[in-house]
Amino acid sequence: MLTSAAHEPTRVIDAGDYGVTIGAAVRHEFATLIAGAAPAHHYAVISDDEVGPLYADPLVASLLRHGRTTQHRMRAGESHKTRETWSRLTDELLDAGCGRDTTVVALGGGVVGDLAGFVAATFMRGVPVIQCPTSLLAMIDASVGGKTGVDTAAGKNLVGAFHPPSAVLIDVDVLRTLPDPHRRAGLAEAVKHGVIADAGYFARVASLLPALVAGDTPAILEVVARSVEIKSGIVKSDARESGRRKILNFGHTIGHAIEQASEYTLLHGEAVAIGMVLEARLAERIGVAERGMAGEIEGVLLEAGLPVVRPTSTDAATVLGATRHDKKSRSGAVSYALPSCIGTMAGAERGWSIEVADSLVLEVLA
Repeated sequence: MLTSAAHEPTRVIDAGDYGVTIGAAVRHEFATLIAGAAPAHHYAVISDDEVGPLYADPLVASLLRHGRTTQHRMRAGESHKTRETWSRLTDELLDAGCGRDTTVVALGGGVVGDLAGFVAATFMRGVPVIQCPTSLLAMIDASVGGKTGVDTAAGKNLVGAFHPPSAVLIDVDVLRTLPDPHRRAGLAEAVKHGVIADAGYFARVASLLPALVAGDTPAILEVVARSVEIKSGIVKSDARESGRRKILNFGHTIGHAIEQASEYTLLHGEAVAIGMVLEARLAERIGVAERGMAGEIEGVLLEAGLPVVRPTSTDAATVLGATRHDKKSRSGAVSYALPSCIGTMAGAERGWSIEVADSLVLEVLA
């Protein structure tokens, strides 16, 4: 259970064209903040059937003071982040009379944020979106950066758009209702941010793990804020992933492939945790990383209660095949964002992306 943090100050982090507001109990100010960041005639709140019953009704009631407001739901889970759900929600907005003077509000975890963001990116050729993440993973990573999209049978997020939010509003108090496995899964992205950009932060996350797993509010506020600073700083320098932003993909090429091969029975953060360990071993194997780095990453992830090995229910060859559908593959070759040591990424001279032979990847997977 999260500890009370009424005394904790609210922070606003500059993410470039928008701000990220982080605090405890700030959801009671969401309507005012939304109306200030993206005033609209119509507010369309998109949530799922798990988060919606907990938090959507109070937000809708508050937003009604600022304009017409409707609520729209999707089924929870990665398997519902599809073009079919996008189509249904888009039709619902049209039926509700939404026009270009609409602001979409994404209230939920990473799945809701990705899909609602894609609805906003494509509805009337683009309307504003406000991200209100309710999972630790979405707060730390998914809500910041403007990536939106849906999954297809070929892989994750292969249909989407860059559509930065007008604001990101984070209330860590909503993590009270987040199941323990989801909180642990969110920690994978915090570990990733330390590996790719800040060795001191990596060590800090490791030291805070007991408090983070227990749901200590000051610890969570500290980690969410630092992760947002790291990610927003990277994104501001490379908004459309043509260069340094690629380092954010560490753990995701293999992680996404394992997530898909598991038929999404693994949480995203769990799959990324496995992906980080395997890609770190890959970095050591091809000689771009210090020996022992993968073991250090693995140890912290194990302490966080996350998986670090490929599930036996997934086949190594199938996982390898899924990597070829990754967004980062070019001309049939799969590239990886690989660290050279904790806090530093390799491959700056190669555009932050290193091609690795399938045979070596298969060795690591096996």
